[in-house]
Formats: sequence, C-alpha cells, structure tokens
Amino acid sequence: MKKLLILSCILLCSCGENESIKVAKSIPFISPIPEKIEKKAFDTTSLLWYTKAAEKWEEALPVGNGRIGGMVFGGVEEEQIQLNEETYWSGGPYNSTVKGGYKELPKIQQLIFEGKPVEAHKLFGRHLMGYPVEQQKYQSVANLHLFFKKDQKATHYKRWLDLSNGITGVEYTVDGVTYNREIISSAVDQTIAVRLTASKPGMLSFETELRGVRNQAHSNYATDYFRMDGDKENELVVTGKSADYLGIEGKLRYEARVKVNTEGGKLVRKGAKIFVENATSVTIYYVAATNFVNYKDVSANQKERVQNYLNDLKGKKFDVVKKEAVKDYQQFFNRVQLQLLETANSFLPTDERMKAIQTSPDPQMAALSYQFGRFLLISSSRVGTQPANLQGIWNNNMNPSWDSKYTTNINTEMNYWLAESANLSELTEPLFTMIEELTDQGADVAKEHYGAKGWVFHQNTDIWRVAAPMDGPTWGTFTVGGAWLTTHLWEHYLYTQDKAFLEKAYPILKGSVDFFMDFLVEHPTKKWLVTNPSNSPENPPKGPGYEYFFDEVTGFYYFTTITAGATMDTQILKDLFDYYAKASAILQKDLSFAEKVTAARKRLAPSQVGKDGTLQEWAEDLEQLEDKHRHFSHMYGLYPGNVLSAKRTPELVNPIKAVLEQRGDGGKGFSRAWKMALWARLFDGDRANKIYKSYLEEQCYLSLFAKCGNPLQVDGSLGVTAAISEMLVQSHEGIIELLPALPTEWYSGAFNGVVARGAFELDLEWKDATMKSVSVLSKAGKTCKIATKSPVKVWVNGKEIAATQGDGFVSFNTNVGETYTINF
Repeated sequence: MKKLLILSCILLCSCGENESIKVAKSIPFISPIPEKIEKKAFDTTSLLWYTKAAEKWEEALPVGNGRIGGMVFGGVEEEQIQLNEETYWSGGPYNSTVKGGYKELPKIQQLIFEGKPVEAHKLFGRHLMGYPVEQQKYQSVANLHLFFKKDQKATHYKRWLDLSNGITGVEYTVDGVTYNREIISSAVDQTIAVRLTASKPGMLSFETELRGVRNQAHSNYATDYFRMDGDKENELVVTGKSADYLGIEGKLRYEARVKVNTEGGKLVRKGAKIFVENATSVTIYYVAATNFVNYKDVSANQKERVQNYLNDLKGKKFDVVKKEAVKDYQQFFNRVQLQLLETANSFLPTDERMKAIQTSPDPQMAALSYQFGRFLLISSSRVGTQPANLQGIWNNNMNPSWDSKYTTNINTEMNYWLAESANLSELTEPLFTMIEELTDQGADVAKEHYGAKGWVFHQNTDIWRVAAPMDGPTWGTFTVGGAWLTTHLWEHYLYTQDKAFLEKAYPILKGSVDFFMDFLVEHPTKKWLVTNPSNSPENPPKGPGYEYFFDEVTGFYYFTTITAGATMDTQILKDLFDYYAKASAILQKDLSFAEKVTAARKRLAPSQVGKDGTLQEWAEDLEQLEDKHRHFSHMYGLYPGNVLSAKRTPELVNPIKAVLEQRGDGGKGFSRAWKMALWARLFDGDRANKIYKSYLEEQCYLSLFAKCGNPLQVDGSLGVTAAISEMLVQSHEGIIELLPALPTEWYSGAFNGVVARGAFELDLEWKDATMKSVSVLSKAGKTCKIATKSPVKVWVNGKEIAATQGDGFVSFNTNVGETYTINF
C-alpha cells in the first residue's frame, strides 16, 4: 500500500508540474487544488483549506524551510506575509552564570529539609539564580505587503495549505478573472518564493512594500532600529540590528531582501516601494540572513550571505525552484501515510471540519493533524538549523509569549516526541546540537552554582545557550532539564541502533550523570537519594510552610514550588541512570562507574501513593495549591519515560488514573496532547480521542496551530502527532504493540512508514478493529518481537521463515534491508 501511495503522489506531482509548464506557454498556471476541492477529489489527510482569508496572524498558514519562515494571510485587497529568520534574536553572546553560588547551597538544602521553603526560595533567589534573571527573545524580521485594487468583490475564494508538497495557495475570481498565488519555502534555494498569476494576460497590478518590525511596546528604550530601502530596479531591502535587552548588547545584524520579477506589464521602483502594472505573472523571492555563526560567534557577513542566496537564484525559473523545493520536502513527508476512515465531513473546510467532528465522527481529521505535525517539524527543524522553539520558527511579535524560547520543563521535549516514530529522525540534529552546546555553560553552572562536576541545565534557554536558573526560583529550581533532554539521545539510538551516534552522545550522557552523582543528597529521614533543591514544574505544593508571599526576585505576589525530591526528578533520573548504564555496557566504557550509578539508582525514591489515592507528585505527601494544573510532571514516568507501566507496574495504574481524572481532560494545548499520550499508554484510545476532539474545539487555532491558553505554540500540534502514533503503535517495552489504544471510531485504517524501536519501519493495515497484516522493514538487522493474540507465520520474499511463538508474541531474526510480512 505504501508503494502505491508514494507512486500515486509522484505521478500526481509529476503531472501537475508538466501541466504547469505546458499551460505556461499559453496562459498562466492555475492551481488544480480549487477544482479538486469542488469535486471532493482531494486527499483529506493532507489538505487544509478555507473559504476566507486569515483575520489574524494565528489563522495565517505557515511555510518554512527550517531556517526562514512565513505566515501567509491570503487577503484579496492586501496580502501580508509575515517573515522570520531563525537566528534573529535580541541581545548577543552572554553568560548568566553567577560565581560562587554553591557556597550557599548547603543552607538552602537544610532549610528545605527543615520545612522552610519560603526562606529557601529567597536564599536561592539571591545566590543561585542566573543573572540576568531573564533571557533573550526571538524576533520578527519583516512583513511583505502586496496592495491590490480596493473594493474588489471576490468570488470562489479558497486558500489552502497542501501538506503533501508544503505549498500554501490562494485563489479567487474578480470580474471574470481568476487570480492565483502560490507560496513555497525552499530549503534548496534558501528562499520563500511567491508566484502570482491571473487567468488572463496583463491583469496583475499591485504595489509592494517590505516593512521592518520594531518593538513598539517598548519603543522608549528599544534599540532594534531598521532601515527600509530600495535597491536596483526591482529589489527592496530591510536592514537592522537586534535590540539591547537585559543589559546585553544587541550584536546581531540582519538583512532581508525581496526581488520582484515580472512577465509582461511594467515594473517601477519608487524609493522603498515597487509598483507592478498589467503583468501576466509575477515572482517574488524573499531571502534573509544575520551575522550569527553560533552561540559564541556573530562574525558572519549578513549582506554577503543574502547576496549569495540571490546569486544562486539567478537564471532559475520558478518552476525549477518549485520542483526542487517540493522534491526536497517530499523526501521527508512521503515516508509516512496514515489513512483512517473518511466521512462526508472530511471534505469540509478545515475550520468547519473542526466544529463538525464534535458531533459527527471524522477519523480522517486525526490523520490531518498527524501530518500537520510532521509538516511543522520538516518546516522548522532541518540539519544545520536551530531547533524548533516554542513557536517553531514563526513569530510576529517583538515581545512574544515566554520570549518564544526553548522551554525545557515540557515544551521543547514535546516538540521532538514525534521525530523518531514519524520517520523524521534526521530532523533531531538541531536539538542534539543544542544539547551539546548547552554543556558549555552547563559545566560552568554545575561548578559555580552547585559545586559539582559534569553539566546541568534548567528550564529555559535561548539562542545564546545560557544554562543557569532563570525567571525565578519558582521555575528555576528545575535541575533536570538537561537530564530530560539527554533521554532524546538514548531514544535516537533505540530507534536507529546507530552505535557511532551513541559513541558521540556518550560524553553528554555521562556529563549529566556526573552532575547528579555529585548533586544528589540523602533524605534525612527516609535515606533516599533526592535532588535538593527541586520542583515539580510550575505546580505549587500545599502543605506546611507553603504560602503565597511577595517574591523579591519576580516582584509580585506568588508562590514557591521549591522542594526536595520531586517525583518527576526521580523518574527522569531513573531513566537517565538506566540509559547511561546500558550505553556504558554497549560501548564497554567506564564499567566500574556505571556500577556505582546503578547502585545510586536503587537508592532513588520509589513511586508512592498519597492518602488521596493519587500518585504522589512530591517526595512528601502534599496537596496542590492549583487544583487543575496544566502540567502532568509526575506522569513523565508513564510517558514519555519508561518508569511506570500498565504492564510492569500494574499496582500504580489506578493511582495514575486518579491523577488524570482529578485534573480532568481540559488544559492548554500541550497539556491535552500529553494527556492523549498518557491515556494511550494506559490503552484507552477512546479517552485519548475524546481529548483530541476537545483540543480541536478549545485549544487549537483553525490553522491547526496549538494554543497555550491563547498564545500560538507548536508543542501541542507536534505533541498530538506523537500521541496519535502512540495510540496506534508502541515499542517502549521491548515489544512492538500494534493498535494498543485504537479508538472505536478508528476501526479500519492503514499506517505506513511508522518507525518502532529496534530500527523497524512498519506498514500496518487493520479492518473492523482487527489487524490484517503488518510488513516490517529491518534497518539494523535486530531481532523483531511483535505482540500477537494467536500464532502467526512470518514471510520474507515469499518464503516462510522460522519464528518463535511466545506467550502473546512472535519473535524472529532479521537481516538489514529485508522486509518481513505477517498476515493475521
């Protein structure tokens, strides 16, 4: 089935390209998408479409190549494309480490053990917080505006995002003329290209302006100045610098440039505007760059970079740029197809579809969300780029929510949960590069703040890779941010079986372990090893000593989360220590040290059930000040971790469910994605599907971007993709589970190209909630173990092979590159 789907996609794309070239000789290209929409002949798993333009930025449709991104509004009288370049941040290289903080650490730990959290909080705030306390902001570069004739009455309006090729488009008719726009972001040519055509020659007239963006909210002290100029006969350029912020000098310089090419008609540049009259087609190329080299070096020449991009585009026709961009994008996107049940609602405009699913089933909507998450990662995280931040690479605000940074008490990790299973393994490279870079200042912080070896990282960083506690002690006492990130390194190894990668990752794993072997202290009464200070992200305990107070660090009346041995810390360290010991054994390195680490792991606090029947969130049996908290930190061990299990720790299933029930199915976008995955690990697909529908209704923009309350974030969108995968395939316990949490509504379908641990790529098909077949491509030649309810036969190249039939599973040896088939 997978080969057929890919072949049909290739044929479709090839035909579309040939048709466009052929038509271009007579009349301008008109997209086939609107006609497919009218005939209900489009792929409902990969097309977002709407009957009106975006009314606000969050409703615009994204394009991106990992480095530059755009948000396309699709207006008739005015088109706006908001533009980003991923390395444009405020400030410049800096270090927030505070020297000598470790001298106060024993006092802080003692106060926590004595039940004086507010006093400990204040002491931590004075001596262990990084300085500056806050971090730098991701910025917006420019907005491209196209101004058309006013008072136009458009009919047959449609705008869309085609996930199958990464192209967003707009089409409408005015006075018998059909106007079409295609916007692509090319990783090959490092450009965002805008193609405008009309169904009749000489009908395109508009003026265009490339506008810079400045921090208007803080204009009294902002220093992010820009200049808007014209250049040559057909170019517009914005140049500028990053803002000084928090006492950190803005050292980034940027250039954004558009080049306008017309076919037919007249083009005139007047200052920083370009006027197009009576053209038949127009192509606009946007390129941008900064002087950023890495987190310590801003010595590049942004103007030279931009000119090189434009030089590479010289002589290239749009059709070639488009074809190469689509080919590059599809090398990732075409790897996985998910087909669920299609209904009449599946063909509705996406915003209407999101509403209709609340009362009438549309399983295929989940497939669209699944592929949207894959599209976002392909568009915001490529080899050699920065990792996807809170908003991916899309940001229109000079003061974005939470600075659009890298928040690592859930959000950054959630951005990459999908990567391995969704067959996008290479796209983790930016995350892994960031982790390695964090060990630089992370080692300084370990030494100066905690008097420890190794490296440590907390709950936030920016492009400058600072690692010290930030925001305030309520958030900054999360010492396991780096440890959590390292689990992604181990997961990458499990999915790829790449021993060379593990060799490279080993020093990072060991550095994190080194820190915690020094940092862990013995609990004075229970004798466990615990982290101190610690917190369960953003959730305030309710118990002796915990009260609201005026915090001198943040300057507002708030609470503290500071404690010793939060459950999440313990769970992450159990995974970290286990993964490290396994890596040590595989690589035959530091075996005696690994034994000490394993011994320390046994002394970590056990999972505990509180007096209310829920899994305890803290080492002590405390209540919570916030009843329906958005975070599920002590559920880490169930997902994405591997400490809790419906099979291995069945005695904890009810306490886990008690937590999930107590906090309910609501919350922010990221919270609902996490809940979907948690219920999937508990094998309850209907509950996960129920939460998915409420996510669409309450915490998802019509563009399918997730909300975090109200701000746009990508974590929820990406997390939903990971959760859907977890509902259909699980492999975290040494065995591949097929359809472990299948919702009743998803009773038939196919999932092709999904990846399981052990480096196995699967094509599976099911009907009437029963597996029909699975094909397994072995990428590393490991033994494959699949859960089955009855004995099955395994075939390769038309021949049955030997397989071990166990209690509820089948196991068989594999060879690299061979595909094995099981019919149920």
